[in-house]
Amino acid sequence: MKIKELLKVSVEELKKFEIEDASLKAKILLSEVLGKGKEYLLIHDNDELNSEIVDVYNKMIERVKNGEPIQYILNKQEFMGLNFYVDKNVLIPQPDTENLVEEVIAISEDIKKTKNEIRILDMCTGSGAIAISLSKFVENSIVCASDTSEGALKVAKENAIKNLVNVEFYKSDIFQDISNVVKFDIIVSNPPYIETKVIKELSKEVRSEPELAL
Repeated sequence: MKIKELLKVSVEELKKFEIEDASLKAKILLSEVLGKGKEYLLIHDNDELNSEIVDVYNKMIERVKNGEPIQYILNKQEFMGLNFYVDKNVLIPQPDTENLVEEVIAISEDIKKTKNEIRILDMCTGSGAIAISLSKFVENSIVCASDTSEGALKVAKENAIKNLVNVEFYKSDIFQDISNVVKFDIIVSNPPYIETKVIKELSKEVRSEPELAL
C-alpha cells in the first residue's frame, strides 16, 4: 500500500469515530513509524510500504479509534521545548501550562535580585513537566516536586534524568509529608481540578488519562 493510500484510509476511519484532528494525528503516527518528518509523507506519498510498517501503524490507529491520546501511544510530549516521557500514570502536559511556568520564571528573577538561591516547590507534579522546566530555566534554583501517586513520581524521576536536571521528589498528599522539609520561596501547582461527577461527561480521550490526576 502507498503512503497516500494508507493515510486516506486511516483518516476516513478516524473521522467515522469522530476523532478530532484526524489528518494531523494520522500523519504524526505514520511519521513516527517511518522515523521521518511529516514533509517526507508529502514528498514520498507514492512510496510503497511493507506489510510490517502497515501492521504497526494500523495497530496505532486502532488505539486512537478507542480514544487513546497519541501522546500515550508514542510515550512523549513536548513542553517548554523539552521532551517528556508520558504514560497512563500522568496527565499529558498542555501548552497553556507553559504560561504558568513562564510566570514563575519571571517571579523568580525578581526574587533573585535579593537572594542568591531560590527554592521552588511544584506540588502535584505529575510528569514533572513544571518542576523540570523550572529547574532547567531558573538559574541557582533548588526545585522540589511532590505527588501522591507512586506511578507519577516514577515518570517524573525518569523525565528529570532524561532532561539532565536535579529535582528532589517527595511522595506527599499536598503538605502532609513535605511541610517540615524546608521553606520555599515559591510554591507552584497545576493540580487536579475536575469534579468527580463531571469526569464521565468528558471526551473518551480525556477520560483515558488517570482519574486520580483529573
